[in-house]
Amino acid sequence: MLTTGGGSRGSFHSFTGPTARILGFACESVGVAITTGKELILFVEDDPAVHAAVRRRLLFEGYRVESAQTGDEAVERFNTVRPDLLVLDVTLPGMSGLEVAERIRSVSRTPIFMLTARDSVADRVAGLESGADDYLVKPFAIEELLARIRALLRRVGRNEQASVLRFSDLTMDTSTREVFRGPRSVALTAREFSLLEYFLRNPRQVLTREQIFTSVWGSDHMGESNIIDVNIKSLREKVESMDLPRLIHTVRGVGYSLREGS
Repeated sequence: MLTTGGGSRGSFHSFTGPTARILGFACESVGVAITTGKELILFVEDDPAVHAAVRRRLLFEGYRVESAQTGDEAVERFNTVRPDLLVLDVTLPGMSGLEVAERIRSVSRTPIFMLTARDSVADRVAGLESGADDYLVKPFAIEELLARIRALLRRVGRNEQASVLRFSDLTMDTSTREVFRGPRSVALTAREFSLLEYFLRNPRQVLTREQIFTSVWGSDHMGESNIIDVNIKSLREKVESMDLPRLIHTVRGVGYSLREGS
């Protein structure tokens, strides 16, 4: 049963009965506070009550959340939003959670957290071997789910801190030398890759032409060369094609900046 009410933190939702039993907790007063500061989680669950309850709590904790209810939708949403974490139910309409995990793991190292009502050793092994990084059996306590999510993100963060760079919908993996703008792969030359990496490691900062030349070309004597402008133009054509919003902005008389907006 779902009830709603008000309080000092705004509206809230309380769950009792089947939903609370499935989740293993009673959410007495979960306020929903949507923020954009934390990691993006793709949450895939076909049970409407469980989906709504967990999604609200993730939002309340400050995570950004995208949702899917079927296996096919999960793959499509994953390719579109490129989440930091996938929380995936095993039993889904159409393509199963195990199939989704296998498909995603074949192309991505994004952490996968699997939820299931199946609690046999064989089922757990199947989940982990399909590509899941962690596994939680229903019914579960929401606090344990949140703690495991935080631990998994910390672990992945330590492993990827130096190799995966993100800004807006732009993603670079320096270990595999892959670049994505949203779901689209972007092929760059070695110099363009180094240039974009420098921008991604210094987002929203105004970088002078001298700073760029020293860091990317390894020299402090640029002279009258227009080599930076030529490479910036080529990089823009690749990462800002098809009328995508501009990310690399010219700061006239100074240099360039990687930032959102016009």
